[in-house]
Amino acid sequence: MRRTTFLQTKRVLSAVAIIAATTAPAAIASSDGAPSLAEYIAAICAASFRSAPAAEAPFLAESGAAMAKMVAAMEIKPSGDVDGDFVAMMAPHHQGAIDMAQAELRYGRNEQLRRIAQEIVVEQQQEIAAMRLATGDKLPPSAPSPEQIPMSGAAAKTGEQ
Repeated sequence: MRRTTFLQTKRVLSAVAIIAATTAPAAIASSDGAPSLAEYIAAICAASFRSAPAAEAPFLAESGAAMAKMVAAMEIKPSGDVDGDFVAMMAPHHQGAIDMAQAELRYGRNEQLRRIAQEIVVEQQQEIAAMRLATGDKLPPSAPSPEQIPMSGAAAKTGEQ
């Protein structure tokens, strides 16, 4: 059996996401009230997650919401600026990966997957920042992730937690 590395999987998923993003306009809500791609994905997740154990429901809900939010944010109106449109689609795609990785960090138990999820958070944040800087966008102010606990008092001065 051939083992697929994390980077190989990441490359394949990134390629699939780019293909999906470029074909998404066909699934965006039309004037006739057809569901948007985000609504379609939310419905698929809701249907497929029904048979999951109740203990997994919070994780699945967060992951499904992250996917729907990501797809909705990727539905852009082309601006005529290929680079700007690329960033406009890829930044929410990367944010979706961050949101799903944070769900894994909250609910997952496998230490190897939790480490990978943490790497995803860091790498995707760096890639979003790099893309925004490359197009001249200003970066938002830094903020701790929801999983970070702010240091206080002497610990903040020494760097200890």
